[in-house]
Amino acid sequence: MHCLKRIALILPLISALFLISASCSDKYFTNDGCTWGTTYHIVYRSHVNLADSVEAVMSHIDGSLSLFNPESALSAVNCGLTDSVDADFVRVFACAARVHALSGGMFDPTVAPVAGLWGFGPAGDVLAPDSAALASALKRVGLGSCRVENGMIVRADSLTAFDFSALAKGYGVDCIAEMLERNGCADYMVEVGGEIVAAGRNPSGKAWRIQIDAPVAEVHSRFDVVELGPARMALASSGNYRNFRVDSLGVRYGHTISPLDGRPVRTATLAATVSAADCMTADALATAAMCVAPDSALTMLAEAGARGLLILADGDSLRALTTPQFP
Repeated sequence: MHCLKRIALILPLISALFLISASCSDKYFTNDGCTWGTTYHIVYRSHVNLADSVEAVMSHIDGSLSLFNPESALSAVNCGLTDSVDADFVRVFACAARVHALSGGMFDPTVAPVAGLWGFGPAGDVLAPDSAALASALKRVGLGSCRVENGMIVRADSLTAFDFSALAKGYGVDCIAEMLERNGCADYMVEVGGEIVAAGRNPSGKAWRIQIDAPVAEVHSRFDVVELGPARMALASSGNYRNFRVDSLGVRYGHTISPLDGRPVRTATLAATVSAADCMTADALATAAMCVAPDSALTMLAEAGARGLLILADGDSLRALTTPQFP
């Protein structure tokens, strides 16, 4: 199992809705398995099974961007062994910087040391950080003070570390889709942990149908269904209701941490689903939408040229907000 995220297998927030065994022809292939701490499901029309190429892309991304692989290129940067960054880092950093600006600084992949204090780092220990610990960790936070120059990362603080988990999975999905397209595939659906890119038609000759779950922990409960294709489109979701911690006092808090005060973000948004041209951007924007007030999230998505669905807590019920033309 690749280890981009070293966590127990989790249920994705969005998933494909079709039975490949019911209608597939010998030109459609299905590759299923586990990677990056979650599951993947890939379907594509091709003259050859590309499973080995899929595995190669996954292995490459893990070796480049995994926070939990001590041998990854990202780990070498975070440990201060080098300031040299690879092409994957450059692409992901550029997307992160754009979403960082769009979110008013609330989306920040350098918040890792603070997230670790709350139990969302590689160690996974649930702690109750005090103000002094948070203040110390926040000194290393600030994507806006970082830049890439001539293949080197420049940091205002040499201890600043990067956690691209909020968009690396989406980037990996994009890389798999790009590999399929290089091999002549026009009809495909790539899903890794609920992050999806789809193009063309499914084996039934219809649009790819994707289920969006209601924010209910540990179970799949359908909230809505969207259709993707034939034009290439990406879909990604983020939510706090399946990735949270409970402290010693029984207080529950989500994994979205504010880079401003170092504490878990609290808004009415339970989950966000974003549609964009590429999955890396959709992935980052979905996380960013969890960091800001719902109205601000819709404005941010519109400025990014993306479309989104927010599921909000409204008393004992759920309420949906969408941008225009959400699919």
